[in-house]
Amino acid sequence: MILNEVLSLYPPGLVLSRMTNKETKLRELILPAGVQLLLPARFSEGVLKATKGQLAYFPFGWGPWICLGQNFAMLEAKMAPAMILLHFSLELSPLYAHAPHTIIALQPQYGAQLILRKL
Repeated sequence: MILNEVLSLYPPGLVLSRMTNKETKLRELILPAGVQLLLPARFSEGVLKATKGQLAYFPFGWGPWICLGQNFAMLEAKMAPAMILLHFSLELSPLYAHAPHTIIALQPQYGAQLILRKL
């Protein structure tokens, strides 16, 4: 659950873009062929509004364009903390400020300060 929450805040792919190949209807909106859609602010109105039975969580893309490295990345994201937690306990520093920042991918602007204590 924590990994999924982090990926919703800091997805590796910042913006998901798609192009319509034929006229497409989205609710009351009709999009002609050739329109490029960008999906960057899926949680702009809060998680509850974003997820009402619809696709809102797509940190590795979706459909036929999903990232090929998704399974490896998820495995690695679980193994690295497990190896660290064998030898250390950690807590979030009181200095941490949640400030997403874009440099190629989305990342914490001021880093993610953690306090490590050897077990």
